[in-house]
Amino acid sequence: MSERPQSAFSQALEHLSPGYFALVMGTGIVSIGLHEVGMEPLSLVLLGIAAVSYVVLWVLYVWRAITHRAAMLRDLRGPEMAFAYFTVVAGTDVLAVRLIAGGYAAVAVPLVLFAALLWFIFGYVLPWQVLMTRDGKPILARTNGTWFIWAVASQSLAIGMTRIMPYFPDGRALVGILAVLSWSVGVALYGGIAILVLLRIVHFGITPREFEPPYWVAMGAMAIAVVAGSNIVAMDSTPMVDATRTLIAGTIAIFWSFCLWLIPVLVGAGVWRHFVHKVPLVYVPTFWSIVFPVGMFAVASINLGRVDRLPLVEALGTVFLYVALGVWALVFIGMMRRVVAVLRATGYPSSARGVSSAG
Repeated sequence: MSERPQSAFSQALEHLSPGYFALVMGTGIVSIGLHEVGMEPLSLVLLGIAAVSYVVLWVLYVWRAITHRAAMLRDLRGPEMAFAYFTVVAGTDVLAVRLIAGGYAAVAVPLVLFAALLWFIFGYVLPWQVLMTRDGKPILARTNGTWFIWAVASQSLAIGMTRIMPYFPDGRALVGILAVLSWSVGVALYGGIAILVLLRIVHFGITPREFEPPYWVAMGAMAIAVVAGSNIVAMDSTPMVDATRTLIAGTIAIFWSFCLWLIPVLVGAGVWRHFVHKVPLVYVPTFWSIVFPVGMFAVASINLGRVDRLPLVEALGTVFLYVALGVWALVFIGMMRRVVAVLRATGYPSSARGVSSAG
C-alpha cells in the first residue's frame, strides 16, 4: 500500500525555516524606528503584525517539532541552519522592547526574561550540537551569515535588560551585570564569527548562489551593538555599568562607522548575485534577514545622532528607515503571496511541489 502523499501545508511545515522569527525581528525593528520618528499609527500596525506573527510562529514551530521531529533535529544539528534558531531569542527581545515603548510592560517584561532563559540554553546547546557534528563534511566550509544571529541575540538581550531595569529596583545590580555580559559576549562572538566566515571564503570560496541574504546580518549584528551600547551607557548607575560605561561609549561611533562601510559591500554583492550571475530574485524566508539589518541600522543612526548631537547621522537614519519600510513591504508581500499559494495548494499534493519550500 503506497504512502499517502503530503499536503502542501505539511510539506511547507516540514521545511519551515529555523530562522523565520526574523519576520518578527524585521517587523519589530521597523515598528520601533517609526515610533522613534513619531509615525505612531503605522508603527502600531507593524507592532500588531509582529505580535500576531510571533504567536503564529510559535504554534508552527511546536507543530513542526511534533509532526516533523526528524527535520527539526536535522536543522538543530546542521552548521548551515542551527544558529538561525537564535532568531527566536532576538525576535522575542525586539517585540518586548517595542511593547515596553508602547506601555505594555506587563507583557514585555516576562518576554525579556523568557528570552534570557532561551539565550542561555541556546548559547550552550546549539554550538555544542554544531561543533560536535561529525558527518564527514568540514564545518568551516559550512559557516555562513546565519552564525552572526548568535551575536544579534546577545545584543538584543542587552537592550532588553536595559529596558526592564526600571521594573526591578531591587535587582538593578543584577540587571546591569546581565546587560554588560550579553553585550560583551555579543561583541566577542561577532569578532570570532567574522574570522570564521572570512576563513571560509578564503579557503573554500563562495558562489553567487551561496551568498544568501543572511550575510546582511554581519551589518545588523554590528548595528544592534551600537543600540545596545548606547542603552547601556544611558543606564542608571550600577557597579558593572559604571565600570564599563566609558569603554562601551567609546565603541559606539566606531561600530556605526563599520556598519556604514559594510552597506556598499553588501549591496554590491547583491548586484553580483542577482544581476551579474542571474540568481532568481524570488521570495525566500531569509529575505527577512535583510529587513532587520537595514531597520536596525536606521534605528542605530537615529539613536547615535540624537545622543551625540550628530544631525547628519540622525538624518541618514531617517532616510534608511524609509528604505527599511519599503524593503519590509516588498518582503511582506512576497511572503503573503507564498502563504496564499500554499493554502490554495493544500489538499492537492501533486500541485504543491512548487511551494513545498515555503518554510
